[in-house]
Amino acid sequence: MKVAIQREDFDLGAETRAISKNPKIGAVASFVGLVRDVRMSLEHYPGMTESALRKIVDEAASRWQVMDCTVIHRYGDLEPNDQIVMVAVASAHRGDAFQACEFIMDYLKTQAPFWKKEHRAGGATWVEARASDDEAADRWK
Repeated sequence: MKVAIQREDFDLGAETRAISKNPKIGAVASFVGLVRDVRMSLEHYPGMTESALRKIVDEAASRWQVMDCTVIHRYGDLEPNDQIVMVAVASAHRGDAFQACEFIMDYLKTQAPFWKKEHRAGGATWVEARASDDEAADRWK
């Protein structure tokens, strides 16, 4: 299980191939989040953020048959259309892979210690948590 917080971009295809080598794997579900229409800066607490992501991945592995998983989240300054985050989950069956991938992403949005600042023409503002993200995570309780 790989958890990485990094400035540099990632290659979804390479990361997916890396977790797909076991012949018992029958499915890989993945998600990639992109920067929408506004430049942003992401900050995090090194160590704390990786630990939070590992807990989320471990929780997913305890609920579904996860054979391998990769979570990569970027930080620093990002432009529109840049990749921010990827989650890829390998399992014997698609249902486990889909559900674990969605669970990890929903919990990452609400429990991972990242701070996002959007840079618009009128100035920079911190992005507030969304009620819809909390609602998405609550459905897994």
